[in-house]
Amino acid sequence: MNNTYQIYLISDSTGETLDRIFLAIKAQFQNIEYEIHTFSFTRTENQILKILSNAQKNGNPIILYSIVDSHLAKYLANESDKKNIPCFGVLGDLILSFSKLLNQKASHQPSGQHVLNEEYYKRIEAIQFTMNHDDGNLVNDIDKSDIILLGVSRTSKTPTSIYLANKGFKTSNIPLVNKNSIPKKLQNNPKSYCVIGLNTEPERLADIRKNRMNSLKENENKSYTDLEKIKTEVNEAKNTFKKYNWPTIDVTRKSVEETAASIIKIHEIYKKNV
Repeated sequence: MNNTYQIYLISDSTGETLDRIFLAIKAQFQNIEYEIHTFSFTRTENQILKILSNAQKNGNPIILYSIVDSHLAKYLANESDKKNIPCFGVLGDLILSFSKLLNQKASHQPSGQHVLNEEYYKRIEAIQFTMNHDDGNLVNDIDKSDIILLGVSRTSKTPTSIYLANKGFKTSNIPLVNKNSIPKKLQNNPKSYCVIGLNTEPERLADIRKNRMNSLKENENKSYTDLEKIKTEVNEAKNTFKKYNWPTIDVTRKSVEETAASIIKIHEIYKKNV
C-alpha cells in the first residue's frame, strides 16, 4: 500500500500563504511521507476540474486551498466531495468570521494583500533612500531622512536601517569614527532631526569585531578589536549623544526587531513634539 500523501495546494494567488500554513501543519506530525503539488492563480472551474482529475490518478490525495471567491471555493469543495477527495479551505471560515465581527462585507479580491497602493510605493522609496544613505553616504541631503542613526562600528546600524526602511522609514546611518563624523547640519540643528544613538557594551562589541575580522581573514587592524580602545570609542559616543541630547538605545542584548521597535517609538514621540 502506498503511504505517500499527495498534497495539493490550490490558490487563487501566489500560494505563499498556503505554503506557510502547510509547513505549520506538517510540523505537527512526525514521519509522514508526502509530495506537494502546487497550483497558483487558480481562478476558473475548468482549472479546478483538471486539478481534481490529476488528483484522482494519484493515491492518497489531500487538497488544501486558499480561494477567496466564495462561489469558486464552494465549487472546489463540492467537486472534491463527489470524488471522495479530502478538501480543506484555510480562509473561508476565517474571512466569514471577520466579516461578521467587523460588520463589513469582504471584497473577495485575490491577491488583496499585494495591491500596489501608496503604502507599497512609500516602502520602496524608503528602501532605495536607505540603501543610498548607508554608512555615512550622501549626508548632504540627510535632512530628507525620517530617522538618522549614529553609532560606532558594528552596532547594527545597517540591518536596523534596512528593517526600518521596510516599515516605510527613510533612514540614514552614520558611523562615529571621530569628531568630524557628524555632519554640520546635525551639529548646528541637533533637535531638528530625529537622531538616535546606538550603543553597546564594549566587551560584547569586541567579540563581534573579532568575529568580523576572522570571517574576513584579516588580522592587521589590532586597534579595531582592542578592548581598551573600544571602551574609549563607546564612551566618546555616549558623550556625543549626551552633548546633543540625542536619545540612545543599548543594542547589546536586543535583536534588530527589538531595536527597531524602540526607534519607532522614539520617532512617534519626536513627531508629536515637532
